[in-house]
Amino acid sequence: MDDFYTTGEPIADTKAPAGPIEDRWTTRKFEAKQVNPANKRKKKIIIIGTGLAGGSAGATLAEAGYQVVQFCFQDSPRRAHSIAAQGGINAAKNYRNDGDSVYRLFYETVKGGDFRSRESNVYRLADISRNIIDQCVAQGVPFAREYGGLLDNRSFGGTQVSRTFYARGQTGQQLLLGAYQALMRQVEAGNVELYPRHEMLDLIMEDGRARGVVVRNLITGEIRHHTADAVVLASGGYGNVYFLSTNAMGSNVTASWRAHRHGALFANPCYTQIHPTCIPVSGDHQSKLTLMSESLRNDGRVWVPKERGDTRAPGDIPEGDRDYYLERIYPSFGNLVPRDIASRAAKNVCDEGRGVGPGGLGVYLDFADAIERLGRDKVEAKYGNLFEMYERITGENPYETPMRIYPAVHYTMGGLWVDYDLESTIPGLFVIGEANFSDHGANRLGASALMQGLADGYFVLPNTINDYIARNNLGPVADTAVTEAEERVRTRIDKLLAVDGDRSVDSFHRELGHIMWEYCGMERTEEGLRKALDLIPALRAEFWERVKVTGKGEELNQQLEKAGRVADFFELAELMVVDALHRTESCGGHFRAESQDEDGEAKRDDDAFSYVAAWEWAGEGAPPVLHREALNFEYVKPTQRSYK
Repeated sequence: MDDFYTTGEPIADTKAPAGPIEDRWTTRKFEAKQVNPANKRKKKIIIIGTGLAGGSAGATLAEAGYQVVQFCFQDSPRRAHSIAAQGGINAAKNYRNDGDSVYRLFYETVKGGDFRSRESNVYRLADISRNIIDQCVAQGVPFAREYGGLLDNRSFGGTQVSRTFYARGQTGQQLLLGAYQALMRQVEAGNVELYPRHEMLDLIMEDGRARGVVVRNLITGEIRHHTADAVVLASGGYGNVYFLSTNAMGSNVTASWRAHRHGALFANPCYTQIHPTCIPVSGDHQSKLTLMSESLRNDGRVWVPKERGDTRAPGDIPEGDRDYYLERIYPSFGNLVPRDIASRAAKNVCDEGRGVGPGGLGVYLDFADAIERLGRDKVEAKYGNLFEMYERITGENPYETPMRIYPAVHYTMGGLWVDYDLESTIPGLFVIGEANFSDHGANRLGASALMQGLADGYFVLPNTINDYIARNNLGPVADTAVTEAEERVRTRIDKLLAVDGDRSVDSFHRELGHIMWEYCGMERTEEGLRKALDLIPALRAEFWERVKVTGKGEELNQQLEKAGRVADFFELAELMVVDALHRTESCGGHFRAESQDEDGEAKRDDDAFSYVAAWEWAGEGAPPVLHREALNFEYVKPTQRSYK
């Protein structure tokens, strides 16, 4: 292993207060220095991204009085990938009077993350969750309601209470529109400068601090710089390193990776969430995969034939010949086990030869019982748009024929390391939403991504960034810092254009994705990971010799955009494999075949690996440096995770 990484000094989160866990966030807010309203008008904050985390942060910081400069690579903030979220958002409101509480949400999130997350962060998230719903209702978000007018809830995996608020199968869209309206109000008021179709390509550093960004106008190709008192990354996750994922095709790691190369530690990069409820791959022509909301597992039953090679149509297979394997293996949680558990179970039955559909890579999600129990009208009221989407893509009617689903890459729990204030190891660089690593451990519970994004943007960052700005009265940025950053960007663009090879960017991305899925996907082995560490550098070297990027830099050039992103994916992929190789335990979404119990469940090694792995960039060609942040559990003692 010494060939793959070196070990550095331990790292610690020094911002989280001591004392009772329920008081820590209140204590931190009180201890943080404030910026008076007159001074806020003089301070500028740059935000990269306009999804739920970025949009809510931009709206809130501008409302507080800061000058906000915000960028997104889409043509509108409404097109941020947050809009694709379907099933719901968690909050510990206990509207169902079913025993829910802040502490239960805290406990189930720590357990769901396989005891690889910070207690302080998770408790704060659970506590804030209640405020998020009130905020969104006040904005007019049309959450589903019961007959009497009260907000409705449904269940998600990893929990036995109903705490998920939803807007049919369009929850992400409705929440994003709420944040978007709040953001555009501030744009209209002149408090936010919004730059759509701009991509961040580098960070401006001065005296070790983040002082701005260099961006490229994706329409004209113009390179520009913007400076500020602080920079916020809300640029999402890196699931597209696998090429096929449920992410929007433009989602990438470039903003985070540029920061990583300047000293921002990258934490737990191997923690990738495989979502169990996706439409299976149908051929090599695909460029992305489609998610079917986890909420469908509330009423849909997952099954496969009991016997291998049973190719009968699902309607011809009688009950006695069906294996409702999640209900059989996990009787307490049934079809609502967490995503990592459900994904591995689906893989196992398909590996046994009992999968359905082309290639045997699928399982059934069947609504026949729900339609008989509730009636088609009620099922349609809950899930109609999801059923319609499935039928448009597959040509099959899920009211009459069970859906076919299979796991796919969906979310990344890893990201830039941040402290309790959401500040990275680069002073002045804050990271929110999926772009940071902080709250989900080794597995995110369903309906918690929207919760974290809005908690960070509406409630956490607006409190903590004040402390940094109040303590650092910064002057103008030196011209040399700006010039150096712009030169780095231009040099990299010129290098990509100069290769002028014979292979397309997509062909390299697809091949990289295949390597990652094969060797660093749902199941990892030492042999496979070591093979990936041979294949990825070789493919990266070929990329820089043979990639073909047509056009010029000073124009609309989508091939150039893709090439820059794929170049960063190559470097990230290698770090992900190193992280997975060094962690010789199984936990959450990281499943090492060598580390499982007699029932095939993930087997953690708390004595050796109860830490956050925070990686430092050591330079081109040099092995990364591992910094460990010890995880201490005062309230939720690590136990063998069981959903049986």
